[in-house]
Order: sequence, then structure tokens, then C-alpha cells
Amino acid sequence: MSKNWTVAAVQMDVKLAEKQANLAEVITRRTTFDRVLAAFNDQVRRLRRDLWIDKARQQPDKVRMVLEKIATDGLMPTVEAVMRKLDQPLAMGYCNAGVVVAVGKGVTGFAVGDRVASNGKHAEYVSVPVNLCAKVPDTVSDEAAAFTVLGAIALQGIRLVKPTLGECVVVTGLGLIGLMTVQLLRAQGCRVLGLDFDPTKLAMAREFGAETVDLSAGEDPILASERFSRGRGVDAVIITAATKSNEPMSQAARMCRKRGRIVLVGVTGLELSRADFFEKELTFQVSCSYGPGRYDPDYEEKGQDYPVGYVRWTEQRNFEAVLDMLSSGHINVSPLISHRFSIDEAVTAYELIGSPEPTLGVLLHYPRPASNADDSDLSPSNLRVAPQSKSSKAVLGFLGAGNYAGGVLIPAFAQTPARLKTVTSAAGLSGTHVAKKFGIEISSTDNSALLADPEISALVVSTRHDSHARWVCAALAAGKSVFVEKPLALTLDEVAEVERAYIAASDRGTNLQVMVGFNRRFAPQVQRIAELLRGTKGPKAFVMTVNAGAIPQNHWTQDPAIGGGRIIGEACHFIDLLRFLSGAEITSWQRQFLDASTEDTATIHLKFRDGSIGTINYFANGPKSFPKERLEIFVGGRALQLDNFRKLTGFGWPGFKRMNLWRQDKGQRACTEAFVRSLETGGPPVIPFTEVLEVARVTVQIATERNQDQPSLPA
Repeated sequence: MSKNWTVAAVQMDVKLAEKQANLAEVITRRTTFDRVLAAFNDQVRRLRRDLWIDKARQQPDKVRMVLEKIATDGLMPTVEAVMRKLDQPLAMGYCNAGVVVAVGKGVTGFAVGDRVASNGKHAEYVSVPVNLCAKVPDTVSDEAAAFTVLGAIALQGIRLVKPTLGECVVVTGLGLIGLMTVQLLRAQGCRVLGLDFDPTKLAMAREFGAETVDLSAGEDPILASERFSRGRGVDAVIITAATKSNEPMSQAARMCRKRGRIVLVGVTGLELSRADFFEKELTFQVSCSYGPGRYDPDYEEKGQDYPVGYVRWTEQRNFEAVLDMLSSGHINVSPLISHRFSIDEAVTAYELIGSPEPTLGVLLHYPRPASNADDSDLSPSNLRVAPQSKSSKAVLGFLGAGNYAGGVLIPAFAQTPARLKTVTSAAGLSGTHVAKKFGIEISSTDNSALLADPEISALVVSTRHDSHARWVCAALAAGKSVFVEKPLALTLDEVAEVERAYIAASDRGTNLQVMVGFNRRFAPQVQRIAELLRGTKGPKAFVMTVNAGAIPQNHWTQDPAIGGGRIIGEACHFIDLLRFLSGAEITSWQRQFLDASTEDTATIHLKFRDGSIGTINYFANGPKSFPKERLEIFVGGRALQLDNFRKLTGFGWPGFKRMNLWRQDKGQRACTEAFVRSLETGGPPVIPFTEVLEVARVTVQIATERNQDQPSLPA
């Protein structure tokens, strides 16, 4: 049986399975991996405790964001938000080689049994998007193939330098990427000068055909580069070192000839000398990982390749080029392997990497499954995390364990009497993390198991927005109530499908709930406002101002097909809030966008059946230092002002002046408690289903209809 290896972490059998068109769905088996991950994250947490002051000094922009959040939201919500961010687990690794065991819908060019290299995470089975895989030639070993992604990082730096035959190029930093850079440059006919402090790495560079400068021996790299370039100055410098020092950049500028090129692949200080760059007209560029396509969700997640006629070298094509160089022998990675471990020794391997002991390529081996292995070994796994701790009529299953679910929603449900039975996540990592943290019994990657589990009485859906309506309908068909994070649906057709599913469930005699996570109507100050408004007569005027903040246009929430955009995905919260406080149906609406090219800065006008009116100013163009949410209400010569769910002030209100909280409370806990209480008692829906549908329809219409004044409900 041949061995498979991965560099700097883990060998993986790569699983490509259906998640989306051209995407692979993961089935992750977690045994030893879970123990390794726990040990790794323990080390990370210890390191964070030791270095948090230093990190704060390095990231003043992040410190400023924290201070601004304290000013607007209060100390404790800010501390909790920061701790949630620090507590998020990290999936290890991005270099692996393995065998395809399944191929997703729409994926072409790969088949079960293909050997591939990819940037998948460290696990026995991983999900890999189609554009981040490349077939391994028969002449390339699994060990060598594990270096493909690192080689692509080196290759992309070289592509930016654009070397020509015979040019003199300096490589500063001779680690794994630096030594692969040396070999690739030599293969292109360049003369190479390598700089490092480690005599062992310098010796390797000389074996690969480079001349070297031993910085630990006090050799002068400027003089050496002068001699090396025959007095002309080098043509280019590629920096693959990792240091806080500005010296590599300063040296690079002084070593270059006029109009020389400098490319940063590693990490260095960036205090540049203007004189050096100005007088020589030097060019400087920072290389982006594996090449074009990196961090582009359309390319990496959706599988939309760039036309080869316009983008010759993408991430995937760089992988292929490195594999070709490995196959031809122009890259030799065998000398770069310093240690080999089995996965059972992974903790030792990670400790070694973090120790002062010299290392290069550290390979971890996952044994191949036996040829007679049970096919069930490839099925989505269920990991028992905690024993049953509660007995309740409300038995919950959680679909999704992302940032909001793990940071807000699941913690809120954990404080209710509900039994938290199962949580599912795509790769299992985030699900297992929150399961351990909040006492959820089972972590799984099998969403369908939640529907089939007869003990689970309700699903909590916090997946991406485009799946919400589908899961609501599936849950109702399975006889389960649903708590779905907003929005309910992205289109009017989806709203209609949910309505039909609810009616069908009701016709079967089941008393099921569909509740959207509109937590703001449950906030204590909003509940107090509702009490005050019930004692008034006449229509009300609402002004809701939301300083939402900008989100990049390539973020998934801005994609109409996935996130629905910010009106559907976020502004629905405030449409529901005004609908609740008015106590009357929405009869018409108007909306106007600030910029037709984006829909995240808009003014929405609502009219209610009782004559009340509401204006929602949803703005993404404000400063973070300004409070995020403010509600003003005018009625019968009186006014109420709610600032960021912390301060409620009454004006002209007999017997009421203010209701201020020590900390911000947007009603998440009260919202989940109300849902669980209703499940346990069999009481009426917490939010009437007619209101759920009404808000969903109006929100979709506001986001998609082109008429500026459109009746949304019959008068």
C-alpha cells in the first residue's frame, strides 16, 4: 500500500460531493482529527493570551473599531463580541494530496479514484471547490504532490516579477517557499542569489544552483549583489522571508538596478525609503497567494473559471504548472522534507513546528482506508459530544453553526429549558466547537438526519439565506416547527411555497409554528414602547434610522441569489419592528435608493391600515462611531426615542421619562425563550403566521419591485 502525505500538516483523501453546482460537499470523519484540533486550539489560545497586547499594537485599526463599538453599544456587548471572534476555531492547513472519493453535481474533469492536489483543510475527508484541485501526474509521488500549493505561491511571485532568461534575481528568505522559488527561477534560466541566516538552507540553495549570502556570518548582501550582478544591480528581488524588520525591503531597494522589480511574497516591515524607489523608479508589488482567482468567491466557491485567453494563469493552472515541474524534475522537494509523522503523532508535529528546532517540510500521514472498508465509512458522521442533560417537549436541532448561530443564537437557546440535541455544519468543525461549548448532544454533517429524527420537535435554521425557505418547507413536511433566522424567503414564489407547506401541515392536524428570528420586537424597551402605545389613540409616525455600515459588494449577503441583498437580508428586521408597534397591516410602501448601482443605502416609507406611517432610513454610508440603530415615535403630542437598544426616553409622556439599560439588549434571549415556551405549552404562535408572511412579502416587494408606490395588501 502506497503512502500519502501532506506538507506542514495532514494527508487527506479528497472528497468532492454535491454542495452547489461546481462545488464539492464535504463529508468529514472526525476521530483523531478532533483530538488534534483541540490540542492545536489550546496552543492558539495560550499564544493569544501572551500576545494580545502586542497584537493590539500591530493592529491599531482593530483597536479603534473596538473603542467605537464600546462607545455605541457599551462595554459588555463589545467584550462579548471580541471574545466570540477570538473563540472561533481555526481549520488547519491548505496543502494536501489525496484521492477523489466522490464528485459533485456539475463538476467535470475529475473522477472517483483520481489523485489530486488541493488547498483543502487538514482532515481525512474534505470538501474542495473544483477550481482549487489539480490532477497529479502518475510520475509525481503523493509526498511531492503535497507541495503543490506552496509551489503555486512561489510561482505566483515569480509571475509578477516576469523574469527573462539570464536575469539576476535575489531571493530573500530560503524557507520552503524560498527554496522552491530558487528552483523555479533556475528552471527559467535565471541566475539566482539566495539570502538567509541558516547555513543548512543556504547549502540547499547552492545544491539547487543558486549563489548565496550567509547573513549570520555578517556577509554584506549589498556588496554581494553588486558583484553578482556584474556591477549593474540585480534585475529583481523576491522576498519570501517572514519578519517584522524593514531591512529586507531596504536591502531589496538598494540591490536593484534602475527600474528593478521587487515582489513581496512573505511578510516584512513596509517602511519604504522614497529616495531609493524614486531615484531608481523601482516597482513594488505584493503577491496574492496562489494567483488570480484567490479570494474571488465566484472563482473559488462557485467554480466560475476565468477565460484562458484573458487570464492565462489562474490558481488552478498554477497548480497544474507546479505539478508539471515536479513531474519533469525541475522541482525537487525531497530535500525539503525535514520530518515525517503519522496522524497519531500530529500533536507532536505541531509542537515541533512551533518550537525553536529547525524544520522545513513536516509531513503527516493519513493511512488509506482498507480496500474492504464498509461504505458507511463515507457517510456523513455523527459525533456524540455531550450526554442528554435536559428533558423537555422542546427538542431542538440546529441547521448551521456559523458566526451568528454560534455567537448569539445557540447561546440564547442554551439558556432556555429546551433540549439541544443535534447541530449540523458543513465540515463539522464549527458544529463540534459549539456543541462542546453549549452542551449540544450530537455534532453532525448530515442535515437530513435532523428531519428524520423523531425526537426533534423543532429545527433552528441559520444557514445561508437562499436555503431558508427550502428548509422551512422540509421541516413542516416532516412535522416539525421551525425557528428560521431572517429572512424567511428571497422571492415571492418562495413565500408562496412556505405558505402552501404551512397550510398542508395544518390540514394534517398538526399544530406547528413558523417563527422568524425578529428579535427586536422582543427587546425589553420595545415591549415597554408597545405598552405605552396601547394607551394612545390615533395614527403614529415612526422614524427608524439604521447606520448599517458598508459590506463589500462581493460578500455573499450582497448576492441576490444567495443572500438576497441587504433589504431582504437585514432591513426586514425593521419592517417587522414597525409592523409590530403599529399593530396594523402594511397597505402600501415606497422606497428610494441613494445609488442605483447598490441597494444598501435606502429610504423606505410604509403606510399602515390604521393611518400610521413609518420611515426606515437604512444607510450603509455612515461612520462606525455613530450609533447603529435609533427609533423615534410621534403620536398624540408625545414622542419616544430609543437609542441603540440602551436608552429609551419619553417626551411629553405622563408617568414615563426614561428606561435605560446597563447593557444593550436587542431581544435575542427573550425571542428564543418565547419560542421554546410556546413549543412546551402548545400555545399559539409567538408571531402570527399571517404577520410572518406579510413582512416577508412586503420586504421582497420593496427590494425587487420597480414601481415606487405599490399596494402590498388589498385595502
